[in-house]
Amino acid sequence: MGTTERRPGAYVCGIDAAMDVIGGKWKVLILWALNERPCRFGELRREVPGITEKVLASHLREMEADGLVHREAYDEVPPRVEYSLTARGVSLNEALEPLGAWGRAHVLGGSAAAGQMGEDDHVPLVAGGA
Repeated sequence: MGTTERRPGAYVCGIDAAMDVIGGKWKVLILWALNERPCRFGELRREVPGITEKVLASHLREMEADGLVHREAYDEVPPRVEYSLTARGVSLNEALEPLGAWGRAHVLGGSAAAGQMGEDDHVPLVAGGA
């Protein structure tokens, strides 16, 4: 698919444009779940705990329109539909990897190496926390 055309001419920078595509809590989690393997709708719902069917269906449609997700409907009884990442979705996941590493190191309390604490990890995550 072509480029996303949600707010043509209104973007301030590349980050602004990217955030328009992946904005919200759920889209990056859907991308991350599909990074492992193609999934059916129910599998995706289990992989992304807390998401409603309505929101998942809506986000999958948007992500398909943005060229991030491919929807494959199989002519079977009962009907089967699988979702997978397009090359564009894979490249977006690759761009998100450093952000995930930053979150693990600075928010989850570990360093890039799992289970290790960093120098600044004593800083409380919530104001007033100890």
